[in-house]
Amino acid sequence: MEEQFISIIAGELGLECRQVRNTLRLLDEGATIPFISRYRKEATGGLDEVKVGEVGDRNARLKELAKRKTTIVTAIGEQGKLTAELRARIDACWNTTELEDLYLPYKPKRKTRAEAARRKGLEPLAAWLLMQRDESPQRRVEAFVKGEVTDVDDALKGARDIIAEQVSEDEQARAVMRARFARKAVITARVIKGKEDEAAKYRDYFDYAAPLKRCSSHRLLAVRRGEAEGFLRVSIAPDDEEAGERIERRYVRRQNACGEQVRLAVDDACKRLLKPAIETEFAAESKRRADEEAIRVFAANLRQLLLAPPLGQKRVLAVDPGYRTGCKVVCLDAQGNLLHNETIYPHPPRNERSQAARKLTALVEQYAIEAIAIGNGTAGRETEDFVARLQFSRPVQAFAVSEDGASVYSASKVAREEFPEYDVTVRGAVSIGRRLMDPLAELVKIDPKSIGVGQYQHDVDQAALKKALDQTVESCVNLVGVNVNTASRHLLTYISGLGPQLVRNIVDYRAEHGPFASRSDLLKVPRMGAKAFEQCAGFLRIPHGDNPLDNTAVHPESYALVERMASDLHCTVDELIARKDLRGQIDLSRYVTDTVGMPTLTDIMAELDKPGRDLRQTIRVFSFAPDVHTLADLHEGMELPGIVTNITNFGCFVDVGIKENGLVHLSQLADRFVTDPAEVVGIHQHVRVKVLSIDTERKRLSLTMRGVEQ
Repeated sequence: MEEQFISIIAGELGLECRQVRNTLRLLDEGATIPFISRYRKEATGGLDEVKVGEVGDRNARLKELAKRKTTIVTAIGEQGKLTAELRARIDACWNTTELEDLYLPYKPKRKTRAEAARRKGLEPLAAWLLMQRDESPQRRVEAFVKGEVTDVDDALKGARDIIAEQVSEDEQARAVMRARFARKAVITARVIKGKEDEAAKYRDYFDYAAPLKRCSSHRLLAVRRGEAEGFLRVSIAPDDEEAGERIERRYVRRQNACGEQVRLAVDDACKRLLKPAIETEFAAESKRRADEEAIRVFAANLRQLLLAPPLGQKRVLAVDPGYRTGCKVVCLDAQGNLLHNETIYPHPPRNERSQAARKLTALVEQYAIEAIAIGNGTAGRETEDFVARLQFSRPVQAFAVSEDGASVYSASKVAREEFPEYDVTVRGAVSIGRRLMDPLAELVKIDPKSIGVGQYQHDVDQAALKKALDQTVESCVNLVGVNVNTASRHLLTYISGLGPQLVRNIVDYRAEHGPFASRSDLLKVPRMGAKAFEQCAGFLRIPHGDNPLDNTAVHPESYALVERMASDLHCTVDELIARKDLRGQIDLSRYVTDTVGMPTLTDIMAELDKPGRDLRQTIRVFSFAPDVHTLADLHEGMELPGIVTNITNFGCFVDVGIKENGLVHLSQLADRFVTDPAEVVGIHQHVRVKVLSIDTERKRLSLTMRGVEQ
């Protein structure tokens, strides 16, 4: 069975059997996806995290299908209907839909019209009608009028019900209907009469129809949401009757009275049983595909957000703006520790601008502040303008920081554990400041669904969404690596190979014994076994430790190899890292072994070129147009600077400094045809846009990037 799975997965994913076999072996041994994709490239043939994950998912799916096949074989066998031919077909089948079609005629049924007819003894009549031999079936039918069968019409109706069910369970008939749906299905939405006003936000779908195969994921999810909320009536069906006609030709072989009864039964089967069943299939499958697309977009956006440029370890003053309740101000040291907090009131209704200005300038001086983080929510623009007018005694840059999810964090268990003595306003301001310093370290504390970069995230499969987002967070954390001596407990939980208990032990150990001096010291942590160390060590960094390699992504298992390179060049590892001319003398082919190939050696050299360097880009200051604060300040044709806040598969949303984000539709992203917005823009990218249209009633802003110099 295992080799069969390997062959199937390799065929589906276009991989070699060797790649699949080795990947599954590593997963079975407890290796994590980040570890496999980073440190076992020779074994997998260089598969990235996505492919490694797909191999694991396909294998799990095949195992579940194998269990289902066992259940089906047992069920049919208990009925005494398991022929050698049927058993062979089930064994050879690895498609869920085809397998369920094979099982359908033998599946225990709820009370159906056909079952009721069988209990009346009408099955022989149905079989006789299907033969279509008799020109006048009246006498034969009359023989079945007895017991619960009241008359000839009742007998014929019951027989047709039995035939209809047989037709609906015929795998070839189902295949014909399924093929027609695949080619010609149209999804239709209509507003439910009398709910037009309530359903105003679904106005675009009040009278909607589109070929299902060309219906974009965001439209399908919008339609399904409208249906779930009781505003739209949705259906999926082919726009012709060709499937029914083909099925009729398969069953109706004579133009006689019996044939007419069969024709009526086939028509009933198609309308009452087959079409609804296949519609349900296609509704579920189209929803699954739409979910996958929405989850893919969400995960890609989240990845960009998590890998956003960090300011780094700087002393930061963070402001959570507000009007009536004031602006909460916190001062953080370079490690993100809270040093001071208070509230200022520079805006209405109190308008204490002078006092607020004196306080901020004093705090900047007192705590040697190097940067100011300002939340971009309510009163954010006004606070930016206020801060921009202040004169500080030292160079200080101000940055607008997204507040999405800050309130969720401030009320969370993680925040309460970090700051038990402070209220939610202080915690929210601290989160804003820390996001500027290191977005990844701070955002991992928040449920990704609260960060504001999704597309219909509440409408998709929540288990699949959580799995994808968790994998994205894990991937980003391990890609960047974390300082084991400063990382929070929450951040460490995403490191490859570390579970909650081991993370707790690491934090407790460093609290008791001080900072780790080397990666090897991690083996002193209680319950840190060889396997856990193998999985996590390459992703944990120790700056200024005993071994310079401890601050790189070079895995400890390769330290001896690097030391050998240094020895061959008659230098130390420190010198090898510091001097590019020495590294240029290395002939990597000399260090290839049975287990270490060129992929690993190339990765090692790349790390020696940039030890400890953060792969994320450098943060840049951004300024909105100073005279734009509300929708009323805009007019068509105006060019503006903006920041991309969210990407969907129909375009991107851009913050231009007002409450409402504007939409740049897919067709307006560039002066060329664009199929994927991610080809053109990224989360938090600075762009220039032009106002296309303003809908003040619906508070919608349409923007374009076409013809606008970036």
